[in-house]
Amino acid sequence: MKLLLTGFEPFGGQTVNPSERVVAALTTQTIPDVELHSAILPVDHERGPAALLNAYESIRPDAVICLGEAGRRMRISIERVAINLLDYRLPDNAGRQIVDEPIVAGGPAAYFCTLPVRALYQAVLNEGVPVELSLSAGTFLCNQVTYTLLHHIATHGRRCAAGFIHLPFLPEQAARESSPVASMSLDTMTHGLTAAIAALARDR
Repeated sequence: MKLLLTGFEPFGGQTVNPSERVVAALTTQTIPDVELHSAILPVDHERGPAALLNAYESIRPDAVICLGEAGRRMRISIERVAINLLDYRLPDNAGRQIVDEPIVAGGPAAYFCTLPVRALYQAVLNEGVPVELSLSAGTFLCNQVTYTLLHHIATHGRRCAAGFIHLPFLPEQAARESSPVASMSLDTMTHGLTAAIAALARDR
């Protein structure tokens, strides 16, 4: 299975992003039956989705897992739906804060992620890593890149499983917060994602 795994650069005043760290860790590992390709996306309204589509067209993977940060989550969150809405709770890294606009004018209201989410969830859970199935990827860049990719796949008649997984803060991020927040170690997140990718390869 040829897999494209993506993360994001830091944003919102953070100096690290757990998704970027997990992608870097996974690229040093060998997962049976997986040819892993990676990309780190800008947290930018225009450049982020464009970078994802460029990587997708260059690699033509069998599957895509996009990773991102959700700092108030307590578990690895496997998303089910991407919605056609931009409603940024904070500016992107270019300083743009978009409110109540569609990602694709006239596009479908939503796309279901096409990863086998239940199989991925069970694989992570079996490893003793905190995990949950989550309804949607939100309305920020995480959702935008996922919707953009799923729309591209659908409108170009491609066969590719694709979806999004949110990750909690790293401990060093939680330590800098003014109030207590959940965190998860890099090793634990990497272990969970390794199990999810292996399950995805078995499902293909």
